[in-house]
Amino acid sequence: MNVKILKIEGNTLVNARISDAKLLKVSLPSVVDGWRFDFHKHLKKKNFETYVLVSEETSERIEGCLSFEMRDKIEPYMAFIEIAPHNVGTVKEYDNVAGCLIAFACRLSFMNGEDHFQGWLAFDVLEENIEDETKLMKVYSTKYNAVRLGDSTTMLIPPEGGQKLITEFLD
Repeated sequence: MNVKILKIEGNTLVNARISDAKLLKVSLPSVVDGWRFDFHKHLKKKNFETYVLVSEETSERIEGCLSFEMRDKIEPYMAFIEIAPHNVGTVKEYDNVAGCLIAFACRLSFMNGEDHFQGWLAFDVLEENIEDETKLMKVYSTKYNAVRLGDSTTMLIPPEGGQKLITEFLD
């Protein structure tokens, strides 16, 4: 799927692509590369689909990665999402990478969700300390239309919120 991400230097939109990691000939990021998750390991898990976002400018370098799972074959679940270390913080190269990947996961939830799960995207926010967890949940709520499920770490993006993300980042 073709998307646009924001190149910070020059404040310009550049073409990028979200692709199934199994179809690419790139090495998936892992902890040894400075990432928090080992996406190569997740690619091998049953029922997991792993997607990567690459810029046309640097197609050999992954800008962000997403692992998507269909729980019990009916419930869409964003298992892991991470943007590249060089896209984090105040001195990042690209922006909107997370937005594109989350919108893509929402699109998958409409395509693959069954029954009352269709269009709903579930995920968990798990951080080492509660302050970081709370901060990240707030980002998901304000930027990506997610709602927290009770007092748990589980969050949901409802169909109407997912559609807004799809319109903003994918259309």
